[in-house]
Amino acid sequence: MTSTPAPDEQLALELRGITKRFGAVVANDGVDFDLRRGEVHALLGENGAGKSTLMSILYGLYTPTDGEILIGGEPVEVTSPAKAIELGIGMVHQHFMLVPVMTVTENIVLGNEPNRIGGVLDVKEARGRVQELSDRYGLAVDPDAVIEDTTVGMQQRVEILRALYRGARILVLDEPTAVLTAQEVGDLVRVLNALKQDGTSIVFISHKLGEVLQIADRITVLRRGRKIDTVPKAGATEESLARLMVGRDVIFRVEKAAGKPVDPVLAVEDLHVRDDRGLEAVRGASLRVCGGEIVALAGVDGNGQQELVEAITGLRDPESGRVVVAGKDVGGRGVRAATDAGVAHIPEDRHRRGLVLPFTLAENLALREYRSPELSRRGWLYVRKMASRARRLLKEFDVRGGNESSLASSLSGGNQQKVCIAREIASNPMILVAHQPTRGLDVGAIEFVHKRLIEERDKGRGILLVSLESEEVRSLADRILVIYEGQIVGEYRADASEEELGIAMTGGKTRKPVAV
Repeated sequence: MTSTPAPDEQLALELRGITKRFGAVVANDGVDFDLRRGEVHALLGENGAGKSTLMSILYGLYTPTDGEILIGGEPVEVTSPAKAIELGIGMVHQHFMLVPVMTVTENIVLGNEPNRIGGVLDVKEARGRVQELSDRYGLAVDPDAVIEDTTVGMQQRVEILRALYRGARILVLDEPTAVLTAQEVGDLVRVLNALKQDGTSIVFISHKLGEVLQIADRITVLRRGRKIDTVPKAGATEESLARLMVGRDVIFRVEKAAGKPVDPVLAVEDLHVRDDRGLEAVRGASLRVCGGEIVALAGVDGNGQQELVEAITGLRDPESGRVVVAGKDVGGRGVRAATDAGVAHIPEDRHRRGLVLPFTLAENLALREYRSPELSRRGWLYVRKMASRARRLLKEFDVRGGNESSLASSLSGGNQQKVCIAREIASNPMILVAHQPTRGLDVGAIEFVHKRLIEERDKGRGILLVSLESEEVRSLADRILVIYEGQIVGEYRADASEEELGIAMTGGKTRKPVAV
């Protein structure tokens, strides 16, 4: 049942009949949305449902084809982000907009700096303002830290502070927990509660239904550009919200038969890898993955997972040790050697590692196979065959919001992730390294990806799953390896308790580790 505000309840924001067309594509179709003062209103929907488009209209990045925006009951025209900021609207994007080489303070005050006479930045004044805001909302940032040296969680807090520094009273958070650890999510919840108490109104875009039910006061669901319903948190469940999003019941835990492992397809032996700072991130790690099994690597973020994955996939040279794929030592020989040996890689960061955003979807889907006789001959690409192959893969993996000629940059984040997954699975690999494969995906897409990984396992592929999602690890894995401070500290069965894994992930011991 739709939740409506009481007559005496003043709204901070109203979107009335918002429609947005991109050519023949209708991204938003007559959407109504309202936001009360001092509430968190969650916006849910499948990938490509129109959530980010709707909020981009609110922030002045797009002009609506039809409809109107009201702030505090007054109609307004939001013609640019500068106008949105002037109206008290702030937006924290899923992919942060920070300058890596600048400090926290410099990023927050950028464009609105307190200056001394002569236009020189008043560093002391700027730092003081940042510290005051940080203390007021419990955001806990170091004003002097350089962004590239900070955690993802702190970078997000910096983005929120930057919006608050500019006077935002309406705050849009686009997938704010997608890259956060469980502890950082808890920190964010406390921050949002403090903002609510201060009267800030928050739009919370997310795919994580459990977090939505924990954080939101009301929930609006979009499906294929249309508003389906607005419901109060009371009485809502993950199952009911998933049904509204997808239009059918969703299976949250994968049903799978026991794996049937055969010969090892990946063996990592006593691997040592340094990070970008020259510090040892992987310290003598050894593991194996057989064809026909999913081995999950579990750990708190920052314990060497990224460097280990990069060494296996050829993106980073190990200092010592071996990476053996189907009997071939590919360690330190680059991406081409790893790819030719049968390694496929679903990367953690789809923008940095997974896609060439200015390329079309057909071009992106051919990045691994462009040298094959099917797609090229003597250096000439068969463009029509690339397009035909792309159409087939886009349909098979339910990629929405574009066709083979669309630029990768035009898709929603979740659909971009599906393109990466489609390309890597279609390459028929021996070993599939899936690093956070469902990050940013909606519940329906997560269900699809999980089923597909099980299917690939049952075809005899080896899968190394690297995930920060405990439920995903325990749902998919045949074996679980725990990594802590760059070392594999234990091997566990898939039915290991969350408590047991959690103790191992933080350096404790629940039992003698099994040899891997």
